[in-house]
Amino acid sequence: MKRMRFVLLLLVVVALVATACTSDSDDTTTTAAGGDETTTTAAGGDETTTTAAGGDETTTTAAPAGGGDGVTIKFWSTETQPARIEKTQGIIERFTAATGINVSFTATDEDALGQLMLTNAASGTLPDVVFHPIERTIGWASAGLLNVDAANEVVNNLGADTFSQGSRDLATIDGKVAAVPSDGWGQLLIYRKDLFDAAGLEKPDTFDKIEAAAAALNDPGNNFYGITASNDPSAGFTQQTFEHFALANGCELVDDAGTVTLSSANCVEAIDFYTNLLNSYSPAGLQYVVSTRATYFAGQASMIVWSPFIMDEMAGLRDAALPTCPECTDDIAFLAKNSDFVPSFSGPSGSPAQYGAVSYMGIGMTENTEAAQAFVEFWLSDGYVDWLSVAPEGKFPMRQGTADNPTEYIDAWRQLSSGVDRQAPLSDYYSEEVISGLIAGSNDFARWGFAQGQGELVTAVFGTLVVPQVLDEVFSGGLSAEEGAAEMQAIVEEEQALLADEG
Repeated sequence: MKRMRFVLLLLVVVALVATACTSDSDDTTTTAAGGDETTTTAAGGDETTTTAAGGDETTTTAAPAGGGDGVTIKFWSTETQPARIEKTQGIIERFTAATGINVSFTATDEDALGQLMLTNAASGTLPDVVFHPIERTIGWASAGLLNVDAANEVVNNLGADTFSQGSRDLATIDGKVAAVPSDGWGQLLIYRKDLFDAAGLEKPDTFDKIEAAAAALNDPGNNFYGITASNDPSAGFTQQTFEHFALANGCELVDDAGTVTLSSANCVEAIDFYTNLLNSYSPAGLQYVVSTRATYFAGQASMIVWSPFIMDEMAGLRDAALPTCPECTDDIAFLAKNSDFVPSFSGPSGSPAQYGAVSYMGIGMTENTEAAQAFVEFWLSDGYVDWLSVAPEGKFPMRQGTADNPTEYIDAWRQLSSGVDRQAPLSDYYSEEVISGLIAGSNDFARWGFAQGQGELVTAVFGTLVVPQVLDEVFSGGLSAEEGAAEMQAIVEEEQALLADEG
């Protein structure tokens, strides 16, 4: 019962996170169960089509790469876009040529992955390697689906210090890294540096500076706002955005003992700040992924909270999301050239923190451990730059270099081209200081609950949308910040108790 509840919640959270996190998820067409097609416009603008529930196919499987006479391992990935499948197959072919180990590759939608893992675990046919997001890592490891020792050994073989601290911390259980960090992105506070400089405002890296800038530049009479950020009670994007502010103020979901701490003074302070900030200095009405980007792209806000997938779009490299600010008519990349980024910021009761989304290479609990480890090590070395190149703006290298060259992969990443309809290195539009800040931020990646071993509870929190829904009551004035924190606390405690009972 516990596993079925976990799967159902996991399917909900992955759908919410996928919608909220990627810049290219605006256009999604879903048809009802019964074998019809579901088409999702994925990051990079490519389209992938799979058969919905009721049909037989939810995956795309490639035949094992030829040329080897050794063992065949099964590799599953949630990257289903054609360009990424092609890149993956190229890495696999090189791996087989180098090692003689064949790889049977399956690309499956994220919303099918949880059920597939449990089904295959029951039948003893788990994948040997699975590329997956952090939302799944702790739960799978706790359920015995991932070989934690094998993954930890790979991290140590490659050099633990070559991986960002934040990516390791998120996936650590009992002192061991449960899966090998591959790539990820950190949420950003983006601001109009030209306007800040003109007004003599400081870089908004604390709550006080954020509010001071929002107040100074807010001009709703002329359709200009101090900040735009999500307040949609039905969107996981609101959870992500608020969690960034909460983490910055030392507000955690649970403490080290696993006790829910949402009613703490730090959380009350974070709720009060976030809701007052948006009520006072943000556009009225419902704000979400598309609307916040549209406001900033129109030149109508001095700050926005978004993922780095916005970076190539700000530079005018994607036709489906072009900047429309008045200055953008003459220079489509105006916003890219005149924006700066704050990866980590802090509240009065916290220290600098950045919300991070990381993908991992998990090693399944199978008999092909050594071959699986060899593949993961190849992925994070010989094949790594090829993998990062599929979407550099959203695939920051979680392995930053090697023991001999600690910045090898960071240096290579800097030179990669981003974009959809046009491509160019991010360095063509953003300063060295900006690029370096994005990389440095990966060391501070943080999330609620994972470091405390509460991955299943995190899934439940996302799945029930308790945070954005309670925030909505505070936004509307129906609850005070203290009452909202208490309500979040009570609901999350109930979820935690249910998980314990079902265990």
